[in-house]
Amino acid sequence: MNSINTPSANLPPITLTADDARRLSFVANAGLARLPQAAAFLAREVDRADIVPLTQIRHELVRMGSRVTYRDDTSGQRRTLTLVYPDEANIDLNRVSVLTPVGAALVGLSVGQSIEWETPAGDPRSLTVLEVSSEPEPQPDGPLAA
Repeated sequence: MNSINTPSANLPPITLTADDARRLSFVANAGLARLPQAAAFLAREVDRADIVPLTQIRHELVRMGSRVTYRDDTSGQRRTLTLVYPDEANIDLNRVSVLTPVGAALVGLSVGQSIEWETPAGDPRSLTVLEVSSEPEPQPDGPLAA
């Protein structure tokens, strides 16, 4: 396995709205120069996602702005965070960027799904989504909004 990548055969199916997919493609492309591994991982996730209308989204799906509790399957630790765009990230407030390995791994997963990947240091990681807020936080207007 390459850093932050896993073979496609081991990846769980993921779902995104068309709007999230468009915005996330923009974020991945914009992040290629600064964070190439995380940006490539995010781009791959967007490319393989099942794109559905907002009306078909399940409440237990991890979307941008969702508050999600997951288990780090390696350590057994539980963590709750809000998945946000890079400019909204604030680790002190548990607001984690989608342009991080954990953020890119979580987006599009549903409760009960697990995903495996390698960290930039080459360590294998796995997480399982335990809980997702029913409604994502409102997203700000800005360059990614339209």
